[in-house]
Amino acid sequence: MVAGTVMDPSGAIVVGATVEMRNPVSGFTRTTVTDVRGNFSFPNVPFNPYHLTVTKKGFASSAQDVDVRSVVPTNLNINLTVTGSTETVTVEASGEDLLENDSTFHTDVDRDLFDKIPLESASSSVSSLITLATPGVAADSNGLFHGVGDHAENSFSVDGQPITDQQSKVFSNQIPLDSIQSMEVISGAPPAEYGEKASLVINVTTRSGQGMTTPHGAVTASYGSFGTSNVGFNLGYGGEKWGNFISLNGLNSGRFLDPPEFRVVHAKGNEENAFDRLDFQVSKADSLHVNLGFTRSWFQTPNSFDQQNATAWKGLVVDNGGLGPDGLPVGPTDQRAQIKTFNIAPSWTRLINNNTVFTLGAFVRRDHFNYYGSGNPFADLAPGLQQETLGQDRTLTNAGLRSDISYVKGIHNIKVGASYQHTFLDENNRFGIVDPTFLGSLTDANGNPCVDDSGNPIAAPCTTLAPYDLTRGGTLFPSHGHADIKLLSLYVQDAITKGNWSFNVGVRGDIYNGLTSHNEAEPRLGVAYNIKKTNTVLRASYARILETPFNENLVLSSTGCADPVLNPLLTCSSLAATPFSPGWRNEFHVGLQQALGRYLVFSGEYIWKYTHNAYDFGVFGATPLTFPIEWHNSKIPAVAGRVSVPNIHGFSALFVFSSVTSRFFNPQLGGAGAVPPGTGGTENTPFRIDHDEKFNQTTHLQYQPWKTGPWFGFNWRYDSGLVAGAVPCAGGQSCGTDATVVDVAGLTPDQQFQAGLFCGSVRATPPSAANPLGTPISPDGLCAASQYGSTLVSIPAPGTQSDDHNPQRVAPRHLFDLTVGDDNLFRGDKYKWSLQVTAVNITNRVALYNFLSTFTGTHYVTPRAVTAQVGFNF
Repeated sequence: MVAGTVMDPSGAIVVGATVEMRNPVSGFTRTTVTDVRGNFSFPNVPFNPYHLTVTKKGFASSAQDVDVRSVVPTNLNINLTVTGSTETVTVEASGEDLLENDSTFHTDVDRDLFDKIPLESASSSVSSLITLATPGVAADSNGLFHGVGDHAENSFSVDGQPITDQQSKVFSNQIPLDSIQSMEVISGAPPAEYGEKASLVINVTTRSGQGMTTPHGAVTASYGSFGTSNVGFNLGYGGEKWGNFISLNGLNSGRFLDPPEFRVVHAKGNEENAFDRLDFQVSKADSLHVNLGFTRSWFQTPNSFDQQNATAWKGLVVDNGGLGPDGLPVGPTDQRAQIKTFNIAPSWTRLINNNTVFTLGAFVRRDHFNYYGSGNPFADLAPGLQQETLGQDRTLTNAGLRSDISYVKGIHNIKVGASYQHTFLDENNRFGIVDPTFLGSLTDANGNPCVDDSGNPIAAPCTTLAPYDLTRGGTLFPSHGHADIKLLSLYVQDAITKGNWSFNVGVRGDIYNGLTSHNEAEPRLGVAYNIKKTNTVLRASYARILETPFNENLVLSSTGCADPVLNPLLTCSSLAATPFSPGWRNEFHVGLQQALGRYLVFSGEYIWKYTHNAYDFGVFGATPLTFPIEWHNSKIPAVAGRVSVPNIHGFSALFVFSSVTSRFFNPQLGGAGAVPPGTGGTENTPFRIDHDEKFNQTTHLQYQPWKTGPWFGFNWRYDSGLVAGAVPCAGGQSCGTDATVVDVAGLTPDQQFQAGLFCGSVRATPPSAANPLGTPISPDGLCAASQYGSTLVSIPAPGTQSDDHNPQRVAPRHLFDLTVGDDNLFRGDKYKWSLQVTAVNITNRVALYNFLSTFTGTHYVTPRAVTAQVGFNF
């Protein structure tokens, strides 16, 4: 909170003075008026530097900088000087106002940008905003984003509540964007209060109704491409000592998830969510705060043309008149999922004295994930991807306590805190084999077929799996898992400001007790120096971080290989369990911030991260069931930067960019498919993982000619392309020794079509009613390297492929988005009507996010989509 009293030269109070706080970089602006006691207050202010101005007719304007870096209230006494009644004083921001003398590289985003940046995904708008507005982020499908070269090593802090589990829309339901006031996205070395998954730390401040003495809110409705409709309502209301903000909305879309085809097939979904924040100041020293949230989402798993024409695969069902082994029609694949999420997070704040604040909070958050296979299990058979049908009922419950004491005095800003988290994991899975050729592909311990010439099981693992082979009349295999994951975290940190110097020092201790145990001391150190003469800030920082394993399907991945039934289904390398050990990272940062007058500020960073036990994900067939895996180590150097142009006569701009090298090293140490110690495996062999990207950038332009007039926002997003899956090529580390010919027989015609492959003038065609098997680029699966290529994947030249230095990549893409709106169509005062039209991918560019990615499979970017939204604001 920032509060104060405005007085005249004699010390008498000034009533009705206008007080404005603004941050020209983030776009934060808030205005209030002094009351009958000359007092003003700004509750719920995000941590940032601000420029505060006070104006009153008959007095000279007053301006000063206010740096909010703690929950300890900032109290100001402002004295105005008298001036002539006709004299006006204009107070403008300077280059110094654009700088932060802080060693931590971060990006601040306020609601002004939320409303005017075109977002690609309505069902994961928070992810879309972070991807577009934050340097160092690689875009992926289904609301997934990779922070600075790591797979989903991102955490949220929502009003102080830690959320470190995955937040993409195939795992959980995100906090609604409508409930967020501002975000600070930390890409640099995080302070000691943040741990676990800290490649990106998204510090969220939610909207509050405190101080809104008259109700303010909005009702919105939108409709657009793919039948996407959205209805929303929000309301904030309160007084000086209390407040309530509530947000409700519902979404229905024909393209809820990103499909494996550019044409949308079987991708419907809906989402309903509610968020409520209550604030109550019990006394001058005590205040209570409660966040409540519930979200339900239901969605279809999008189909490929192979899955939509399920009767086509290898003729197994086509030759049987479209009937499965049970004699029933197979039909298209129909896999669906439902996620229910609730969150309760109360907290109590006690002002001990003017320099010290104590906070105690509790929280419980629960994700309940249900996956449903097709009504006919044989429809789940997917060419080369899925040989089993499966269902899942999984819950992840994270409960805990957090407490901290903040002390601000002189040059010190000290925070000491602790948190305890207990995560309850329950996993219930059902598996069944639906491929009649699966058992015949397996071998026994001696490498011999485990079925006889008639296809009857004669040895393990075939004899073990036969009761669960649905093509032989078997039943589903039930799998149950439970785990308690406990984490105790302690930290102390101090932000020291001395002259032009700023120091951030701290240490964190994490005690992890899950399927394995690990304790880690994690020092943090940062230094920044402000060269005021040139408006330059130089910074450097270091962090040691304990990385805890992903919790989603952790039990299955850790113990599944020890089960004789699950072992071959998970393609395990042995019958040993493969539990995870927490990873630990050393990361180093150097950077600078440079302001050019009051018109532009640049912030850039060089990052180097070395991680022992680096995490990634594997996927079970072509299903939403994914599980964590662990590699020996990773090395990630990166460059990231941001250029901000604050509002100048209605124009503002944002440019973010990054170049990230993400090198992971064999062997796999944990999770299904891991190589147990002492059993061999390639040591220290590097490869580029599928969140490595040479370059990406977002350019956002925003213009509003006059304050109450129409506005537009424009995005240009360029991605050089993530590393792709196993795209055939000619010669190289993973493409054989023959650099003259390419063998594409391992891909179905539809997969060849998805990758945009061609052989000379011949292009693949996907399955259809008229051509149920599709047409490959070559009848025998072979194509001369000189005639082979792709329009959607960058394929290495013959003989040059290397998993480390020259892997296959998704082709570069340029995407352009535009939004145009008017926040006050009829120029109302108290009641305002708004209209906004947004178009994403306005050139209708056909492009891939990824192809046969180990984690996400194949997904296309959104085709051209237009959405119109009308709103009533009061």
